[in-house]
Amino acid sequence: MRVWFLVGFLCFFSMNSYADNARGTSQSIELNEIDVIGNLDQARNSIEPSLGATDYNIGVGQIDDESQGDNASFNQVVLRTPGAAEDSFGQLHIRGEHANLEYRINDVVLPEGISGFGQELDSRFIDNVSLIDGSLPAQYGFHTAGIVDIHTKSGAFTNGGTISMYGGSHGEVNPSISYGASAKGGINYFVTSSYLEDNLGIENTTNSSSAIHDQTQQGKMFAYVSKIIDDSSRLSVMLSASHSDFQIPNSPDGTDYFTANGLTFPTGLPVIKATDVNDRQIEQNFYGIVTYQKSQEKLNYQVSAFSRFSEAQYLPDDTGDLDYNGVASRVNDSLLTNGLELDGSYELNDANTLRAGSTLTISDAINDNNTLAFPVDVNGNPTTGIPVSIIDNNQKQGEEYGFYLQNEWRISDPLTINYGGRFDESYQYLNEYQFSPRINAVYEINQTTKVHGGYSRYFTPPPLELEQSGKPNIYNNTTAALPVTENSAARAERANYFDLGMTHDFSSELHFGLDTYYKTAHDQLDEGQFGAAPIFVPFNYKEGKVKGIEFTVEYKKGGLSIYSNTALSASMGKGVATEQFNFGSDEIDYINAHWIHMDHDQLITGSGGMAYEFDGSPYALLNKTKVSADILYGSGLRAGFANEQHTGFYNPINLGLEHTIHLRNFPTFKIRFDIVNLFDESYELRDGSGVGVYAPQYGPRRGFYGGFSMDF
Repeated sequence: MRVWFLVGFLCFFSMNSYADNARGTSQSIELNEIDVIGNLDQARNSIEPSLGATDYNIGVGQIDDESQGDNASFNQVVLRTPGAAEDSFGQLHIRGEHANLEYRINDVVLPEGISGFGQELDSRFIDNVSLIDGSLPAQYGFHTAGIVDIHTKSGAFTNGGTISMYGGSHGEVNPSISYGASAKGGINYFVTSSYLEDNLGIENTTNSSSAIHDQTQQGKMFAYVSKIIDDSSRLSVMLSASHSDFQIPNSPDGTDYFTANGLTFPTGLPVIKATDVNDRQIEQNFYGIVTYQKSQEKLNYQVSAFSRFSEAQYLPDDTGDLDYNGVASRVNDSLLTNGLELDGSYELNDANTLRAGSTLTISDAINDNNTLAFPVDVNGNPTTGIPVSIIDNNQKQGEEYGFYLQNEWRISDPLTINYGGRFDESYQYLNEYQFSPRINAVYEINQTTKVHGGYSRYFTPPPLELEQSGKPNIYNNTTAALPVTENSAARAERANYFDLGMTHDFSSELHFGLDTYYKTAHDQLDEGQFGAAPIFVPFNYKEGKVKGIEFTVEYKKGGLSIYSNTALSASMGKGVATEQFNFGSDEIDYINAHWIHMDHDQLITGSGGMAYEFDGSPYALLNKTKVSADILYGSGLRAGFANEQHTGFYNPINLGLEHTIHLRNFPTFKIRFDIVNLFDESYELRDGSGVGVYAPQYGPRRGFYGGFSMDF
């Protein structure tokens, strides 16, 4: 794994050498080039505005103020947005939805990959990130719970490099390096590379401070290069690679060996200790995006070609899993996606701006499953201690097409309406399509108060890479047999979404936001882990409804900054419509007759933080020192039969301290110290029960972390 960090250093030195040579005739970026880049960035952002939706922005400054700063995983950044609920395996849920997030990088959609434990995106390459949700304009399709819109550092405004070393509790070691610059000929670039080694790779299965068999090694690289062709156009390339190895944590009290009808079955295999079971998962992700942008007086457009490959391999301990579960499943899932995206805007007149575009993707998903299980008789009793191998391999090509057209109509100074629609079609296990109208309005009551509202029709296909082959009968007469063999392929969710909100500025320092939403859905999509392999499977409820309200407050004055987000939400589903073989018959009967909470539902979700920077303090030790504190809290995700219960309330508090050292003729140094979960709170994210929940997971106990960085 350390090869990733070495490769990053090599990339840095080669780029740096190139930049030095290129700057032989010019030691600084020309002012007009900076103006061109700024104008192109502004034009690119205007192609896809979030008009009428709820847009919450986080910049580099707020990331630095949060626990562990940009050393934290990317999902920890998004968790500080309104309505974002924390879950196990690095998952997060926005506004009561399971997954269904779209990630965009520099206004280009990032194709869907296989979700696992690893964080493919790195907080270090972010210039700013926005969460856009609510009633979305027509340019956003397929994944609509929220748009995570990332704008990266580019080199034009990030001229120089940073090398850092960070680590602490649980054996964490996290070095990184990044560099950005401009070169001759209108070239700008930014590269970053990092390596992480940790003994708490995923959530602990117990509430202890340290986990058993939970080491991870992760490497990440990202590069952005752009070439200014002329004052109105540029070509850019983004490349990313990540590789992660995870051990699956064990439970020390695993003393119940595999049983049949309540009696321990002598498998004939060597019985190993529960703490010695060696299950692992390997994940890798690669993507590349090439974009051409053109900006003219009234016409702006951007065309992109992209490719992404992702893979997750679950490697069981055959002997250990057979000893304790009677089943050992080896899973290898991969997804290759290629696509094109075109977005453009045209200003018809002072009152109307047309926007149109399309996204086309072709994906190849491979799902290979090799399951070891024991043969059983008609009563379910194993007949032999020799396992049999059940091969369940599947390959499927999927295609998605999306087209939209909309108009931004500025009726008057206070009122703007954005209306239009999109047509989406999905060819996967089922061929489905839908036309989705959208309308949003923004009304400025005065200079300090704005009201927005809208309606959107949504169409969300199931994730191709996670769908199962639908062959439950091949496991019959074995210890892997499924209680229900009825099955139908997952279907696209079709929803109506309503949103109403307002923002108010009490002063130039104090800002307040309120937003309410309501969604009804047919074939409501959800996902669950229905076996020992920690890979999720999509399924549909016949009906779904989601509703909630969010409050946000932000205060900034001088060196003080404060933010607070609180959300109330309820997500309900009724009737199991697809993938029935993943459920027990009693669950299906109950869910078909009752509305139940979805497993990711959490009534109360919130985050908050405060930071103060002693800039220019007369006390030398405090000069250029920043102290910060933040909190994530929630009332608990669902648990129990049919999700009728929930886990407990949690509210871990984190502290941070960062000191900047400026010395003449020397680089700038930053020293950072963080305490995660200050009061050592023991809190349970999952208790191992609920629909599609396999094992318990606990949040991290108190940890101490520190490090330094040097700018050059």
